[in-house]
Amino acid sequence: MTDQTAGETTAATVPSGPKQRALAEFWHYYSMNTGAVIGLVVFILLVLVAIFAPLVAPHLPDEQFRDALLTPPAWQEGGKSTFILGTDAVGRDILSRLIFGARYSLFIGFIVVVFALSSGIVLGVLAGYFRGWVDALIMRIMDIILAFPSLLLALVLVAILGPGLFNAMLAIALVLQPHFARLTRAAVMAEKNREYVVSAKVAGASHLRMMLVTILPNCVAPLIVQATMSFSNAILEAAALGFLGMGAQPPTPEWGTMLASAREFILRAPWVVTFPGLAILITVLAINLIGDGLRDALDPKLKRS
Repeated sequence: MTDQTAGETTAATVPSGPKQRALAEFWHYYSMNTGAVIGLVVFILLVLVAIFAPLVAPHLPDEQFRDALLTPPAWQEGGKSTFILGTDAVGRDILSRLIFGARYSLFIGFIVVVFALSSGIVLGVLAGYFRGWVDALIMRIMDIILAFPSLLLALVLVAILGPGLFNAMLAIALVLQPHFARLTRAAVMAEKNREYVVSAKVAGASHLRMMLVTILPNCVAPLIVQATMSFSNAILEAAALGFLGMGAQPPTPEWGTMLASAREFILRAPWVVTFPGLAILITVLAINLIGDGLRDALDPKLKRS
């Protein structure tokens, strides 16, 4: 009875063993990169701040205090403890706007990456699997998109579609899409002639099953790293469009829009420009550090002993 129970216990733990070992190995290589761990901690804090913004922020993002216009930060002369990072030209608390702005920036990055990743994977898999004229057509379109500077092309697209947050996200996603398409195509071409793919083909697997079930799961690692890098690029592009007046529109507390509305006070009240810029810098740096750690942990060639 004891042997039977022990055998059942061992059998029950076998399926989860490889997954646990793979996760432990991933975290081992990821945690070796100190910067990546710091970036992950900062990013998790940003996500929590964005989720609980109404509870964390001391004021509403659009609440105006007419008796506290351009109030300096609390540690400077003339500052108030109720406005830790000071106020802007119309008396809105900068800290509260930064906290709520994290929602917009993270949301923009997530939506843009999801759209660019999904569409890029579809195009890349089709190009890498079928090759021929399908590959030539898709890749030439991707090359045309990549021939333009990303911000310039995004500006042109937003100018055509009209200013606004949704149109800005759509434009940025279209600009980032070729990176995923080209990466997916290269990975599919590398995997297409491997033995397990040939075996599935001989077994009679359909083209759809071959692409999505057999080949695509083995191309995920580089796509995860690219998605992380594109996340930070999307935040930067959205902030740039907002700064140029083509992205989120005032009074939306988006970091790029905050920079645009505060640029005329850069000498008179530098804190109005400094803190949104620092928020963008810290967020993008944290995400890039995470991407660097993911690259080390997922790429066997880069794993350190």
